Amino acid sequence: MTESRIRRLATTLMDATTDKDLLVQEQIYNALCYLGESEPEEILHACDEYLRQHDKLAYPHRVIILKAMETVVKNNIAFLDKSTAKVVIFLASNEMTKSKEVVRDWQQAASSVLVAVGQRFINKVMEEVLTKFQPGILPHYFIMQTFANLSVSNVFGMVPFLNSILGTMLPMLGMAKQDHMKSVFCYALQHFSESIQEYLANLDKAPDPTVRKDTFSNEIFSAYEVLFNSWLQHREAKLRLAVVEAIGPMSYLMPSEKLEEQLPKLIPGILALYKKHAEAFYISKSLCQILEASVNIGSRSLDMQLDSLLGTLHPQICAPADPSIPLTVKNHTEVLRCFTVLACSFPDRVLAFLLPKLESSNERTRVGTLLIMRQIINSASSQMEIKKPFILASMKLPLQDSNNKVKRAVVQVISAMAHHGYLEQAGGEVMLEYLIRQCALPSDAKAHLGGIKLLKKGTQEGLGKSPAVARPAHACNCVCVSGSLQPRRGQIRGGGSYGLQQPKKQLPDADDFTSNSVQSISVNTLFLLSTTVDRMSNVLWPYLLEFVTPVQFTNALTPLCKSLMYLAMKKQEEGENASLIRYDLNANLPSPYAITTRLLVVSSQPHVGDCRGAAALRLLNVLHYSVHPALDQLWSKKVPPLVEYIEENTEKSLCQKEWEEKLLLFLQETLTAVSDNAWICQFSTEMCKQLNSYNGFPLEKNFLYKCIGTTLGACVSKDLVQKQLQELLETARYHEEAEREGLASCFGICAINHLEETLAKLEDFVRSDIFKKSVGLFSIFKDRSDNEVEKIKSTLILCYGYVAVYAPKELVLSRIEADILKNVFQYFNTKVLGIKVETKDLTLKLCLIRSICMISQAIYNGVKCGDFVFSRKAELVAQMVEFIKAEPLDSMRTPVRQRAMITCTYLVVLEPHLSDPDRTELIDTCLASVLALPPLDSARERDGGVTDAWHKELLYGDTISALKDLLKSLLQRNLTPHGLQDMFAHLGPWIKSSKEHERQRAVEVSAALLDFYLGKLNVSTVIPFYNLGVLIALFSPRCSDSLASVRQYAVDCVYCLLYIQLCYEGFARDHRDEMVEGLKALKKGLEEPDFTVLFHTCNNIAMVIGKRVPPDQLMSLLLAMFEGLVDPDKNCSRAATVMINALLKERGGVLQEKVPDIMSIIHSKLQEVDEEHVRKAAQQTVYILASQHKSVVVSSLLGSSLPFDSHTCTMWRSLATEPTLTAQILEQLLEKVNRDVPYKESKSFLLGSSSERVATPLPLAATCALHEIMSAPESGAAVLGLYPRLFVTLLLRVSCTVGVQLPKNLQSRERRSAGPGAAPRSLEPCSRAVETLQAMLARGGSEEVARAVGSAGGWELMGSAERHHDGIAVLASAMARHAGPRLPLIVKDLIPVLSSVLDNQRVTATAFLAELLNSNVVNDLILLETMMDNMTGRQKDSCILVRMLALRGLGNISSGAPEKVRKHGAKLLASMVNGMDDKDDPHNLVALEAMSSLSKLLDHVEERDIQSMLLHIAIRIRPFFDSEQPDLRKSSIVLFGNLTKFSEGNCEVFFEQILNGLVTLLLHLQDPKPEVVKACKFALRMCGPSMGCEGLCDMFLNHLREDRSLHYGEFMNNVCKHLMQSYPEMLNRLISTNLFYFKSSWVDIRAAAPMFIGFLVLHVDEDHCQQVDLDQLISSLNLLLKDPAPAVRVKVAETLGRLVRIL
Repeated sequence: MTESRIRRLATTLMDATTDKDLLVQEQIYNALCYLGESEPEEILHACDEYLRQHDKLAYPHRVIILKAMETVVKNNIAFLDKSTAKVVIFLASNEMTKSKEVVRDWQQAASSVLVAVGQRFINKVMEEVLTKFQPGILPHYFIMQTFANLSVSNVFGMVPFLNSILGTMLPMLGMAKQDHMKSVFCYALQHFSESIQEYLANLDKAPDPTVRKDTFSNEIFSAYEVLFNSWLQHREAKLRLAVVEAIGPMSYLMPSEKLEEQLPKLIPGILALYKKHAEAFYISKSLCQILEASVNIGSRSLDMQLDSLLGTLHPQICAPADPSIPLTVKNHTEVLRCFTVLACSFPDRVLAFLLPKLESSNERTRVGTLLIMRQIINSASSQMEIKKPFILASMKLPLQDSNNKVKRAVVQVISAMAHHGYLEQAGGEVMLEYLIRQCALPSDAKAHLGGIKLLKKGTQEGLGKSPAVARPAHACNCVCVSGSLQPRRGQIRGGGSYGLQQPKKQLPDADDFTSNSVQSISVNTLFLLSTTVDRMSNVLWPYLLEFVTPVQFTNALTPLCKSLMYLAMKKQEEGENASLIRYDLNANLPSPYAITTRLLVVSSQPHVGDCRGAAALRLLNVLHYSVHPALDQLWSKKVPPLVEYIEENTEKSLCQKEWEEKLLLFLQETLTAVSDNAWICQFSTEMCKQLNSYNGFPLEKNFLYKCIGTTLGACVSKDLVQKQLQELLETARYHEEAEREGLASCFGICAINHLEETLAKLEDFVRSDIFKKSVGLFSIFKDRSDNEVEKIKSTLILCYGYVAVYAPKELVLSRIEADILKNVFQYFNTKVLGIKVETKDLTLKLCLIRSICMISQAIYNGVKCGDFVFSRKAELVAQMVEFIKAEPLDSMRTPVRQRAMITCTYLVVLEPHLSDPDRTELIDTCLASVLALPPLDSARERDGGVTDAWHKELLYGDTISALKDLLKSLLQRNLTPHGLQDMFAHLGPWIKSSKEHERQRAVEVSAALLDFYLGKLNVSTVIPFYNLGVLIALFSPRCSDSLASVRQYAVDCVYCLLYIQLCYEGFARDHRDEMVEGLKALKKGLEEPDFTVLFHTCNNIAMVIGKRVPPDQLMSLLLAMFEGLVDPDKNCSRAATVMINALLKERGGVLQEKVPDIMSIIHSKLQEVDEEHVRKAAQQTVYILASQHKSVVVSSLLGSSLPFDSHTCTMWRSLATEPTLTAQILEQLLEKVNRDVPYKESKSFLLGSSSERVATPLPLAATCALHEIMSAPESGAAVLGLYPRLFVTLLLRVSCTVGVQLPKNLQSRERRSAGPGAAPRSLEPCSRAVETLQAMLARGGSEEVARAVGSAGGWELMGSAERHHDGIAVLASAMARHAGPRLPLIVKDLIPVLSSVLDNQRVTATAFLAELLNSNVVNDLILLETMMDNMTGRQKDSCILVRMLALRGLGNISSGAPEKVRKHGAKLLASMVNGMDDKDDPHNLVALEAMSSLSKLLDHVEERDIQSMLLHIAIRIRPFFDSEQPDLRKSSIVLFGNLTKFSEGNCEVFFEQILNGLVTLLLHLQDPKPEVVKACKFALRMCGPSMGCEGLCDMFLNHLREDRSLHYGEFMNNVCKHLMQSYPEMLNRLISTNLFYFKSSWVDIRAAAPMFIGFLVLHVDEDHCQQVDLDQLISSLNLLLKDPAPAVRVKVAETLGRLVRIL
């Protein structure tokens, strides 16, 4: 019986293989495999029987069964008996050969079964299969494939059969007519040959060690003849490839003489296939095998085939391999193996073939040839040994190739050569030089062009604030490195690439191989050769030093330095420290002076070129002894900190000026340590020689000039100094700005020790022929851009400036006016026919300004500054003013303004004082030149370009700073109130300008000046600050300027002025006044342009001013403030009004006017003028009138048209000023809200008998008025006094306006009123009522209530007809939490409403009171009993919603007053049971609420109260578990969980209810609704302790936590395990309940039910299996297996597999 059921189960599963869903098919396969693990032989027999009986079953379904059989066999091969194996073999053999046609999936599956069985029963398999492999009869396709696969999977078992198989197979080859049969014969021969080779290679492990190659040779050759002579010529490409794949391994087994005989035909035949097949891998692989076999037998005929072999294979390598197509890469590998085989046998002929190919015009040919060269250099090293010179000589042309791919291939060849000793031969140095040239390749041209452009932008005359010029990210001069490599050691000349960053390390194979990639691979190669190839050390050292100094190798400096440093340290370890560089043996090496200069200069840009600075300095440190023996200790101490400084900073964070100073100090210390004048002279000479090498690299050249100046300064020989300075002047490239800067700084640094010689050389140069040649009479009339006269003059002028700055002050001061300034102006002013002509050249002008600035700095910093009277000061200031005046006012394109003002800043502090007219002209000119410039935004739009905009912004910022510094410098000379007043006399018009950008700049400058004044102020006697009021009135209205920046600066100005006043009153400068300090805090309110915030802040500022301004200044302040009312900026005008009012309130009382008919006038004025001060005045007036005539004012305002316009709203809000008055007005308005009915029923003509509710006007207007008054903050006290009445009235107003429409006339008016004067709020009645209630809560101190309701979405809910009661509940909850003390009076007013004739009012009151019962505050306030009675009384209400809410309120008592539940338990439970039995409840709303509330009450009722009802409730709620309504499912399940707490008294009875519901609860864990799943988790946790199974209880508690996700399948597996351990007798009952859910409407539950059953049978003991009605179960599962949902069918199939446990 058991066997028949297993078979029936298997049959059911196999019947289901027809399912079209792939997942279901997979699960059926898994289920069969699962059954097979339990009863492998039985299942194999079942499958056999099924397939035999269902002969017509379509092959896709047979495949599933056969695959399952294969898996079962594989997993149980060791346990199968022979009889079963025979059955399986016979079945698979029949399945495989049943159809004579090839049905690949089916027959492949059957073949795989045979191969699996053949792992152990090879003889049985062969016995069966050989019966279908008869001589003279063409076998089935899969017979041959099975033979082939068996030969691979069981080599030792299969090879002994191969001789006879081959003997039978050979005659069949001629019978094969169809391509697929020929292909499978080839496939078999290929794998037979490979298996034989493997057998022969492992004879020591083979069962028959006597087997030899000869055993198979003749048969293999016979097969070869058919394949090669007949099939290889076939037109079908796939067949040809199959033949080729077979011939390769077959060639190893062919008789040697036969292979030798066949080679003349075989090789051409194989080679010919390359033309016929795009995919060449299989051809190349086979060819390589043939070549290896030929070489193994010592073939003599291979020589004859060599030319055709090379000619065919070479193009295969030349075609690029695509990495995305793996076979192309594999083909390359196989072809290279072929070349290796050939090169080992025919080295001369292979080279003779390859080397001429290097001269090909085709790029791919050259690249491919180089790849082959690399291969044979690496793999045929012994054969190539004597060919090294020849190969090196042949590389001449590839070294000149400019193609990037060729370059990469050459670098790879060089790497191979290095490993095999080529580079130690003559000519190896050329290869190394090539490698280094590739390391020095430039980055792409874009970086170059971008760098040059940025360099031009960033290094214009005068932009830099120091002699050093900021370096762009990339600045290079790209040169293509190509052509002959004739220049050799020490002869490398010319410009090259310089200053470029190293590329990223990458090895791309894409067609667009870049210079960066070549450079990257070259850098890696050089470093690897230096560090890993020992034999290269003596080749590379010190030869690489030759490439350090030539500029064209600059890009290679970092890898060169790293390699050299590694090699040098290696030499030191070998004990060669003293003679590290043998100049006697290496005449072409650069001198130590050249190396030191080069490495020092490139270190000035340390992060360029892959951080070459650190590498250069490290190399310099290693070479210290070779540079000079005295430098050992100094450099060992100084270089590491320099390297560390580089590494601590990025390119952005490194300060270039500071870094250059460190390097120059290092150079200075080096010169001091050497202390050898001859060495220093030689060093300086070498530096000057290198200058021309850096043409095109301005930053490095600039630094080199500084190094020259430092070195000349240390030189004792004055003649040499003058000679070198003369050379520098003669050879300088004056048209380049960086060069002018560099030369000038060189002269300045040199002047530190050689002032006389420097000045003399500058004068001599002007008198020299070289200078005079360029300055002739007619040169003045030439185009300035075409001659260098101005540039030379500019440089000389700059030189004098640098000399003045750097030279010792005690020596230079006496020379300034007599020599330096005289010559400077002589160069600047040119005379033509005796008339002075001032140049217009910008460079010359800027250099003059900078030079005068530096001269002024030198005087200022001089030791005799106090005594020195600069007689030409006024003249120089006038010159600067002229320069500033000449600048255009519509744009700022040059730094002339900025530089001239900086110069004036230093000039004005020198003696003598400027005259008043000169001072006035200077100030006005500078202010007009800077403040009147157009704003940056407009300049940016006009000029365009991001870089231009950035440059202008930078220049503008520098110019403003220069203006501030100049004005501070002037103010410093007269630090008095008068001086301050004088300065603001100039600034005043700009501060009040109508143009925003002018005001902003003026106030910014003012703030800086006042801060400076305060910081410098030192009051010795108490004196009056007489102009305080005027100045404060100038700035305080600006605190509300339309520009945020002006507002901030204005506060700063007021802040400083008040502290200046305190200082003049006698307070110390560090005194801090609390009121004045408060101004800083007020600045935050000025950031955003919110008028309310702005003017509130202005008011506070005015209060501070009012308390700190002296009485004698008050009137002047007020008068000046009134002037501010006409300010062109309206904000400032309004601020003046605010401040005037605040000042009057603070210091002088209030102004009042009586107006007869003021109300209408106020309204009309508000309509005419929309000014803040007018509005404030109007509000004040309305308040006065209302305090005298409140009824008239209220009636008048209520008569205004609805909706109220903004002016009416303003007037309403003015009535909130004084609490007593406000309370009286609020009472009047409440009376008007309640006097009239809230709405009227109106019949709709179009809708027939239906009616709509239309709001009545007076309550609506009164509601709007209440809102406006309570919107005013001042109304708070009055609202508090009327809180309960306001709250209840407005709450009921909300309930009465839900769904109420506006009257028609107001609807049209509201649409029209969307104009400028309209209030922004809607007039919709309910919205207005809700807004008014919100305003009342906010003003009544219940902001938290309003916030809580808003965050919970309560306000929106109140306006919804369907969810109104939910919104009321949210409000009640918030009131209970945040406004408890207010509730007694509110409840008292609300209880009568429960009997209202209006349903909506009863719903609102019930909802509010019901939610209050949820809070303990009701009990605390002794309101509970009354409210509970009223809720109970509502159970018979005609409105379902009221009844539901009443039950909710009774349930809420469990939260609000749990102790009262125990007292009134029976009464409450009765109400809930009645609610569940409510007959007039079509949608179960009351029942749902009764269940939810009962769940809450159960925690607190006495057990005796619930016991009598327990079973009734459990039975009553059970149908709801599967309700279509998720809320009912959730509530009933939660209630069931709660009922379990009371099950102890009725343990057995209730346990039965738990068992009845257990399956439902477990299945509903897969419910589509998350809230139902959560309820099930809770109920199961509650049921756990009552089930008497500790393991199950623990599982429910641990795995069903709400916060924990559930792996349902794993969980159910464990649940079923515990169920079957504890309640095995329940199996049939549990299965029966699950069967009910096979028809569930929810897919997940239908899928969960069979899975539940599967896990149950998985864990049940055999003793209890009999209780299951297997026939019914299998039938039900079989039926469910046809479910439309694939997920269900998958679970059914899985369960069917598990039923084996109970069969």
